[in-house]
Amino acid sequence: MQVFAYVRVSTKEQNVERQIEALKQFDIPKRNVFIDYQSGKDFDRPEYKKLIKKLRNGDLLVLKSVDRLGRNYTEILSQWRRITKEIGADILVLDMELLDTRKKNGDLTGVLIADLVLQILAYVAQTEREFIHQRQAEGIAAAKAKGTRFGRIPKQMPDGFDNACKMIATGEMSIREAAESLGISLSTFYRHYRKVKSNTRKYET
Repeated sequence: MQVFAYVRVSTKEQNVERQIEALKQFDIPKRNVFIDYQSGKDFDRPEYKKLIKKLRNGDLLVLKSVDRLGRNYTEILSQWRRITKEIGADILVLDMELLDTRKKNGDLTGVLIADLVLQILAYVAQTEREFIHQRQAEGIAAAKAKGTRFGRIPKQMPDGFDNACKMIATGEMSIREAAESLGISLSTFYRHYRKVKSNTRKYET
């Protein structure tokens, strides 16, 4: 059996020493410590991939905390099963002693409790995400009801825009000439002119 450790921080500017210090009690060889300087949003990480290739049945993977493994609990559950069920290695999370799949007194209590705790954590995380989205939607709806507008503020057209539109309709001026006379880009002028034109075609004769 070999003992491995996985350490992760989001950027190279962040310090990994706190995690390394917590792992010292296991006297893990440096070659078995895998460190990623990358976001935990998914598992597309170079050192994590190397670790998975090294793990064997009966090995132990030590983590400082479960969020070092990842941030997305749906994917954490998938990787947890991959390591403990498919590979057959154990996982120990130092910050949460219930997340320890090692057999206790020869039975499977550790595995069962760890799986249950992780599923509860995943459920809580998913529920919290849904609550956040719901609160955001409710907040936006309430703000809109009060007249708050979202998105980019429409650009105001210069004085003379209405007159330029009339002159285009009568053939006295081209769209390009109108845009140049107002000092705005052709695309900006045309976008607003098209809206005005489609609005009951009020400038056509």
